[in-house]
Amino acid sequence: EKLHISEPSNAYDFGQILNAVNTNKDKAACADLLTITDPKKLPVLLSNKLEGEIFFIFIQSLEYYVVGKDPGLVYQHLFYLSKAERFKVVLALLSKNEKEQVQQLFDLLSEKQNHEYSLEDLERLKKVYEL
Repeated sequence: EKLHISEPSNAYDFGQILNAVNTNKDKAACADLLTITDPKKLPVLLSNKLEGEIFFIFIQSLEYYVVGKDPGLVYQHLFYLSKAERFKVVLALLSKNEKEQVQQLFDLLSEKQNHEYSLEDLERLKKVYEL
């Protein structure tokens, strides 16, 4: 059954949707959620709930479903995700494979670079992601 995703109005709603997405490992639904969520709101919506599993499904969803359509949105999400509470903790706990997948997403962003972000912006953000 496909999850119906509507724009979350607060951190609680966002958390509920994230739990459903994560339970089902539904990357398409996660991509829908990220597409309708203003990236600037991400740190507030995530509150202190950022976990490795959530981080990784975000990365995969952005890579599989969003980067081809809207690389600017992916850049924004990665930028604001790095401002979320617990980001450094989650980053420190990523496996080698997970880090490689994050690198892959950055590589795709380099290839699809557009007016919404420069390659310098991307390089700066890669450093934040310790790549």
